[in-house]
Amino acid sequence: MQEPRRGKDFSQELAEKGWYHSFELPDGTRIEGYNKLDMLRTRYDRFPIPADLTGKRVLDIGAWDGWFSFEAERHGAAVTAIDCVEVANFLEIQKKLASRVSYRILDFYELPEAGLGVFDFVFCLGILYHLKHPLLALEIVCGLTTDTAIVESFVTDANTWRDHRDEVPTMEFYETDELGNQLDNWIGPSVSCLMAMCRAAGFARVEFLHTTGYHAGVVCHRKWEPIPAEAKREAPELLAVANSRTFGVNFSTRKEEYITCWFRATEPTVTRGQLRLEVGDFGVPALYVRPDGSGAWMANFRLPPGLGSGWNAVRLRFADSAFGNTTLRIAVDQPLRVERLVLKGVCDGTNWNAHEVQATDGGFISCWVTGLPENCDRTNIGVYLGQTRLRVEFIGEPDVEGTRQINAALPAALPGDTGKGEQPCRVECGGVSTESRPLNVV
Repeated sequence: MQEPRRGKDFSQELAEKGWYHSFELPDGTRIEGYNKLDMLRTRYDRFPIPADLTGKRVLDIGAWDGWFSFEAERHGAAVTAIDCVEVANFLEIQKKLASRVSYRILDFYELPEAGLGVFDFVFCLGILYHLKHPLLALEIVCGLTTDTAIVESFVTDANTWRDHRDEVPTMEFYETDELGNQLDNWIGPSVSCLMAMCRAAGFARVEFLHTTGYHAGVVCHRKWEPIPAEAKREAPELLAVANSRTFGVNFSTRKEEYITCWFRATEPTVTRGQLRLEVGDFGVPALYVRPDGSGAWMANFRLPPGLGSGWNAVRLRFADSAFGNTTLRIAVDQPLRVERLVLKGVCDGTNWNAHEVQATDGGFISCWVTGLPENCDRTNIGVYLGQTRLRVEFIGEPDVEGTRQINAALPAALPGDTGKGEQPCRVECGGVSTESRPLNVV
């Protein structure tokens, strides 16, 4: 299988042409490059993007001579083109076209910190197989895209992929010059692998676009298809949303975070392909779904890239239903801001005795605290009895005075440093602690 890969070497023809893209200039002059003009126009016409891009932002990653950048600009877009080196041909054409395309020299992995903002449409054309970390690269592309990304890549099975599309996706790795005699060609995915990686990177929907020669193109959407005009089933009722690791409401875009949702449905069976979760402005495909044993369902999702910091709305529907009436929220990259905490009261959570608690399996204490931030959760609140941190099981909504009830479980046998007798109880959050209140442990 390696000889066809190695034979994909167009460097000599490219050197003879001097141009990778072909161009037709305003005065009718044509530049004949390695890629013919008709072929470039056919590729662009396949893209499911508006003909009028006025008011839209487009990012062209790895622009090379820049044909796709200038074509998107011709359709009205504000375009940013990037490449890892400055290409003289791009600058020459930019000048001849009097183009206002913003041209930036950046390594691909510098994109998240480059301050470019986000884009309605992103072109990632013939770049992926040049990148050492392809899934990370697609996550970066996803985070920069608010609507649609076009991803084209070398693939290993352009002509045969439909014959084994249901098999486990595969990807070849090239240590040196196995692909096209080039040292910067790292990977060769199958078509199914290319589509699977785009989904895993965070895109809601990935659609096959074309295969041409050794290449395939796919369309990656950040949003779900439109809500059906007429619902065919009742919408699911979203019950709760939590961080799959911490079971709290806080999420970090700098970590590998997953969302767990609990919902109720009238359907006897639910598959992950039916679920349409939306977080902020973005659709999120389900990874797993199962009944949770209480008559409800549980499903897991990846935290989508590109979410804004702060509170993000979460809602759920089926592919053929409207969204349910319940919208919940998660806190993304939101710091804990705590100034002062006051422990208003504490008691045995079973019998409401304010003077003593019984250290029994299944017992718990209830605390009432003011000053907790809106994004407090079971992970960032600590309830201490003596030196022992208790497991927080419940955090109530604040009342009109901003007081929240917190329930924390008591172990059947307290550690020796806590023991029985009078013990101090306090609550901590964000590095700030309440004053202690005494509790008699019996």
